[in-house]
Amino acid sequence: MRLERWGMVAALAFACAGCVTTGGDGPGARLKQDTKADERRHGAEVHTDLGTKYMEQGNLEGAMGKLKKAIEFDPTYAPAHTVLAVLYERINDPVNAEIEYRKAMELDPKKGDPNNNLGAFLCKQGKAAEAKPYFDRALADPFYATPDVALSNAGTCAEKARDYDGAEVYFRKALDRNPRNPDALYQMANVLYLKNDAFRARAFLQRFDALGVASPDALKLGHDIELRLGNGEVAQDYAKRLREKFPDSEPAHALEATARQ
Repeated sequence: MRLERWGMVAALAFACAGCVTTGGDGPGARLKQDTKADERRHGAEVHTDLGTKYMEQGNLEGAMGKLKKAIEFDPTYAPAHTVLAVLYERINDPVNAEIEYRKAMELDPKKGDPNNNLGAFLCKQGKAAEAKPYFDRALADPFYATPDVALSNAGTCAEKARDYDGAEVYFRKALDRNPRNPDALYQMANVLYLKNDAFRARAFLQRFDALGVASPDALKLGHDIELRLGNGEVAQDYAKRLREKFPDSEPAHALEATARQ
């Protein structure tokens, strides 16, 4: 399940918010005057960018300090709340993560990104019914750049709630928007497998495989699909790839446990 990635730029050139002209009515130099609001927003952007970089480097304590500083500069800067929410998820603090995702959404209530992010988080917490309205809000944003992501997330949420028919509808809509969405392709294959339609599941997994995006879950699913279709040799090829590329993954361990039975 994917969250939208906020673009963080450490140094931004701000447009002239308030300018004065010297020399009366004649031509003069225009002096750029940042308002206090501009300065606060700039500080929030810089510290959010630093917090993001620290988090990517594994310095979670440093990231926490920078992100809290960003919010001190400008509590209305939604991306700071989003990145802080991701950090709280990383340190296994779902209560504060939800608070921050909700703050980001409340600051931009009609924007696709924060609504999708909150919906995705709620779904991961097992709150599928509560998540659905936020996916709907995300899709209602006419300027939302990646509606296929929200559709795929909504499908995953429906799948977790065992609404396989509803999930398939969402995944098809996601793939109508973006036929190369890897998450939607994998999840469509998975939901069709769960519906005991291994033949169509294989077709979607092959499309996923053609993207060159390897994942242990997809390789395990490929193995299971081919076994169900009676193609033992192809199933073993998937198993070999899984063991070679992801030997310590949970799907690889599950495969080994099944083989020992």
